[in-house]
Amino acid sequence: MKKFIRSLKEIVQYPAAMIGSIVIVFLIILSVVTVIVLPRQEAIRLWRGGDDTWQTSPKNAKPIWLNWFRREDLPKTIVVSTEDENVQRKVEIVDEEKSLKDIKYELTFDYPYQKFPQEISIFFDNKFENKSPYISATWITPDGREIKLTDFTADENHVYRFGLDSKLSRRVGGLDPHIGVFAKPDTDPPVALPGEYTLQITGLVFEENADVDAELVVYGQVHGLGGTDHRRRGIIIALLWGTPIALSFGLLAALGTTITTMIIAAFGVWYGGWVDELIQRITEIRLILPVLPILIMVGTFYSRSIWTMLGVLILLNIFGSSIKTYRAVFLQEKEAGYIEAAQAYGASNIRIIFRYLIPRIIPLMIPSLVVLIPSFVFLEASLAVLGLGDPTLPTWGKVMFDAQDNGALIEGNYYWILEPAFLLMFTGFAFAMVGFSLDRIFNPKLRGM
Repeated sequence: MKKFIRSLKEIVQYPAAMIGSIVIVFLIILSVVTVIVLPRQEAIRLWRGGDDTWQTSPKNAKPIWLNWFRREDLPKTIVVSTEDENVQRKVEIVDEEKSLKDIKYELTFDYPYQKFPQEISIFFDNKFENKSPYISATWITPDGREIKLTDFTADENHVYRFGLDSKLSRRVGGLDPHIGVFAKPDTDPPVALPGEYTLQITGLVFEENADVDAELVVYGQVHGLGGTDHRRRGIIIALLWGTPIALSFGLLAALGTTITTMIIAAFGVWYGGWVDELIQRITEIRLILPVLPILIMVGTFYSRSIWTMLGVLILLNIFGSSIKTYRAVFLQEKEAGYIEAAQAYGASNIRIIFRYLIPRIIPLMIPSLVVLIPSFVFLEASLAVLGLGDPTLPTWGKVMFDAQDNGALIEGNYYWILEPAFLLMFTGFAFAMVGFSLDRIFNPKLRGM
């Protein structure tokens, strides 16, 4: 305990170690909160969800914090529903005997932006038994102009997308509908007209219990803290859930590799002879085998599960170059006087290895363990970028793969790659700063450097 307290006091003297420790603690807290607030199954459901899950999100929208650095804000997504409290529902009886009635809504919203939205859609949720309602929609601009959008006989679940209506495009002067309904009259190039807009919806229903509900979505150019991808998914989910996955993968791989390697090296040195020779020959063979191509083969021909990759990675790294480093230290410790004393009072081989040899080099192991964690985090991300990541999990590498596969750099969606890349570098720097500082603390030869 005294050694631990003394080590903590020494760590405080290194600003790099303190900064790195704060970042690591932040990442751990973020991981715990993410797992609690957004459970694994819910995160997977959202990440694998389709249009029904993400229907109110725009495609390839930038994160909303980009507006902090702009003079003119990019439009955010606006959602107005007939189920909102401030939306009034008017019902007019047309023919009581035939159960004909008009249901009218006015969806009003403020549009304060100088830029145009990405697209506009209306999602209808209609209730009826036999006869579909007849729906008409009108768009009213801040300057009082009325633009007829559409009228149609609606299904139970109907989606009206402005951009697919060629008639509406002709009504707004040949412009794209999502531009034309927001454009100031007689402007070339078109300029958005800020102000209060109203969508009037009238539904003629033919049954007593029939009803019409609608949701207007004006898709913005910015959306969410992390932006969105080509499938409308919020990238923030992968950025948050990528944190516990990356830390767990890196920590388990580093612990499994380091501890097992240390134990194998200790057994080889203590027993010597053919045991040590066998370990050294296996290590030399392993050192000429490339790890990444082997993992690529496993992911291509067997399984891309993150746990399969973790197991294979640990097996490949057990007989790594660290075994020779630990062997050199164990050879020195084996000749120490306390080892002879332990043998003299009859300590067993296992007790000597685990009670006297291994504990002596734990201070040497800790810095290398900390530095190893980000290397395994980067390796997992590299596999995902190559398309060999776990297909069920939202990870940082998977985000970068999707961005690369869908031309994020070509389209100018730099956030899509930069956000996960920043988190990878952020994590790597934190562990590197702590690891190098610990190396100076535990290695007396480096303290004066």
